[in-house]
Amino acid sequence: MDRLKGKVAIVTGSTSGIGVGIARLFAAEGAKVVVCGRREEKGNAVVDAIAKEGGEASYHFMDITVTESIESLFADTAEKYGKIDILVNNAANVGLKDGRVDELTLEMWDNIFQSDVRGAFYATKCVLPYMQENENGGSIINIGSMAACGGDLGSTAYACAKAGVDMLTKSTALQYGKEKIRCNCVRPGLIVTPENEARVPQFLKDIFLSNIMVDRYGCPEDIGHMCVYLASDESSYVTGQIVNVDGGLNSHVPTVAQFRELNSRTW
Repeated sequence: MDRLKGKVAIVTGSTSGIGVGIARLFAAEGAKVVVCGRREEKGNAVVDAIAKEGGEASYHFMDITVTESIESLFADTAEKYGKIDILVNNAANVGLKDGRVDELTLEMWDNIFQSDVRGAFYATKCVLPYMQENENGGSIINIGSMAACGGDLGSTAYACAKAGVDMLTKSTALQYGKEKIRCNCVRPGLIVTPENEARVPQFLKDIFLSNIMVDRYGCPEDIGHMCVYLASDESSYVTGQIVNVDGGLNSHVPTVAQFRELNSRTW
């Protein structure tokens, strides 16, 4: 369990949900993990849990919408640990119900873009100089969304912002790959977390389960395992990739669920 041994990792938005799963698996694989977000009490609870599991972690306050907060995160991490090897851009405002084009205000649009793509851009910009100092470069992992896979009845701003994260991934990978800095994006499907489980209605879970190829919903560890691979030296030839971790949700024709109900394979 030493796939990330000796590496220093920052996981933004790791005080809850998917970020916690990533941080704990990184620590289990030997990385020194910086847990960060706006909720200090929850962040310290994650750090304590990692310590009990034998890992090493620390908490740093960060607001993804404030540039000075992002800057201090990287400066303080480099001062504390001497380097930064891994960045996971996970912090975001999940605006899955932000609305149709005619319903959105510019303020709503700007708020989601600020946290979901502007924040990821600026964190990437800030970490690059530190990774450029490393002999082995570094790995940047952006957490995208299945919302960027196609049009939907709502979630317009969120989907557009996450599509921007996809292209930020490809541009970063292209521009810095020769410096051994890799960048990939992980798109989660329906991930049921301790925080959202009670808020996700059963009928919505049923809709997803009827379209997922496997027999369960996703969990934070599913995303964490993919991030471990992309952060490790095992994936040194993998960059610029958009990886769906969605149980196969976006890998089939859109009529599968309806034909399953009819117990038929075709019309």
